[in-house]
Amino acid sequence: MNIGILSSKSSDVNSSQSRCVLNEDNRQKSRLGKVFETSMVARRALLFIAMLGTCMLIGDGILTPAISVLSAMDGLRAPFPSISKSLVEALSAVVLFILFLLQKFGTSRVSFLFSPIMGAWTLSTPLVGIYSIIHHYPSIFKALSPYYIFHFFWRNGKEGWLMLGGTILCITGSEALFADLGHFNRSSIQIAFLFTIYPSLILTYAGQTAYLIKNPNDHMDGFYKFIPKTIYWPIFIIATLAAVVASQSLISATFSVIKQSVVLDYFPRVKVVHTSSNKEGEVYSPEVNYILMVFCIAVILIFGDGQDIGNAFGVVVSLVMLITTILLTLVMIIIWRTPSLLVALYFIIFFMMEGVYVSAVLTKIPEGGWIPFAISFILAFIMFGWYYGRQRKIQYELTHKIDLGRLGMLLSDPSVQRVPGLCFFYTKIQNGLTPILGHYTKNMRSLHKVTIFTTLRYLLVPKVSPHERIVVKKLGLRGVYACVIQYGYADSLNLEGDNFVSQVLDSLQEYIENCSSLPSDHMPVQEEISELSEAKTAGVIHVRGKARFHIGKSTSFFDRFMLAFYEVLHKNCRPALPVLGVPLPQCLEVGMFYEA
Repeated sequence: MNIGILSSKSSDVNSSQSRCVLNEDNRQKSRLGKVFETSMVARRALLFIAMLGTCMLIGDGILTPAISVLSAMDGLRAPFPSISKSLVEALSAVVLFILFLLQKFGTSRVSFLFSPIMGAWTLSTPLVGIYSIIHHYPSIFKALSPYYIFHFFWRNGKEGWLMLGGTILCITGSEALFADLGHFNRSSIQIAFLFTIYPSLILTYAGQTAYLIKNPNDHMDGFYKFIPKTIYWPIFIIATLAAVVASQSLISATFSVIKQSVVLDYFPRVKVVHTSSNKEGEVYSPEVNYILMVFCIAVILIFGDGQDIGNAFGVVVSLVMLITTILLTLVMIIIWRTPSLLVALYFIIFFMMEGVYVSAVLTKIPEGGWIPFAISFILAFIMFGWYYGRQRKIQYELTHKIDLGRLGMLLSDPSVQRVPGLCFFYTKIQNGLTPILGHYTKNMRSLHKVTIFTTLRYLLVPKVSPHERIVVKKLGLRGVYACVIQYGYADSLNLEGDNFVSQVLDSLQEYIENCSSLPSDHMPVQEEISELSEAKTAGVIHVRGKARFHIGKSTSFFDRFMLAFYEVLHKNCRPALPVLGVPLPQCLEVGMFYEA
């Protein structure tokens, strides 16, 4: 879909990417799709909802490790009442500190431990639950009857509704299942959930409930109190290790969603490292990792009360689920063209259930529920500031792009020389040449004999096959070519140094050999190929634009503030392209003033 916050006229930067994947050229667009393409308000509302969901999920990556490890370590206080709460918080912070330090090694090195740990967890807790059911209240399974939940709400009214804010914690984790798709296929996740996780949860919670019916005063610590003393320490060790694995899953999910946000240009560029050569879902970002670590430890030390963190956790999880339901409904209508009846059934059932949970947890905002909103506000401000600046920059480039006629005029100027070497110009626009070219030739008074205008194009597919990765063509002028690097969201984009240059030149050589020369250029094939080789030998230069916004007197306060904020982000984030990791003498930045 043509969805962005630019006008439809200037959004052609991304439109061809979606169309070529979804094959919608000859298909009638849905009415809802047309609304989003024609209404700026609808597009911005959709952007806000998606950003809120993304920020809430990142907040989930902060709260899950905190509450998981803290609740597991709290088991030390049952056998040792003398252990203070502050010591439990300190030990939890140490465990998280070590966990985040180990992230740079990737989960592949320790993932062989995850299956035994989770296997032990999903087997041991339901066995304890079965023991508790038999020993305390064998008829507990009558609670599965819908009669009791209706009776519960009828009897308790508003109080029963408010209690839903606590039960949401029973289903946390399911909002991050998408992260597992980077490691496993869909059927394996379905089998694992239906035949291990779900029965394990039902038996464990039934066992805890059976215990609490006989021991209602232990409700503040319903898990560790229902564990028999003879197996307390083995269960404690398993619970602590399982909490670490649960933390790891949400940390991985956070890395994954930030990686995709960076790829889509919604988040400031941060370093993303693939820690596994055969699992595309295993990614790591040093900057994000250490920021998460600081926030996690701060949440534990400042809001050590598990009740406050639990309330914050419930708000995050329920909102992420609700936003996912809304966005998935849009996908079903606009992209999948699912029959209306099925869409209505899905939306009504899930939206009503999740809406009731959200309404209940929002009452917890004064009791810790404000924490995720504070985190999300900071993250959303960063994301919107970055995206706003990038959109203004692209808008300027589209307005001031250079066509081939003007390039021909520049090259016909006697003062502009064609010098030996190979030059890559990097640009976001595909229909036209970057305005950077005009600034470059005006200041350098030269252009390299082989000049390649390079665009990175993100496709809505997991991977792009190698033969489709690099697309090249001649632009009608001697030694001037266009190159598009296509990649999917699961591709590891590696544009480092000579390897990248060699791949582009190989593609150009193949293109020249297979295609006849353009009418405007009668240079023999062998001479053209020889010129490519000589240009590479003479030296390679990479040129990109450096954004500097000119703030005029008539510029609004909002524009002044957002553009200044974008420049701060741009100045402190990583280079736009990995290829700019080449030695500094080979890399040039051309400063451009983008009118506000």
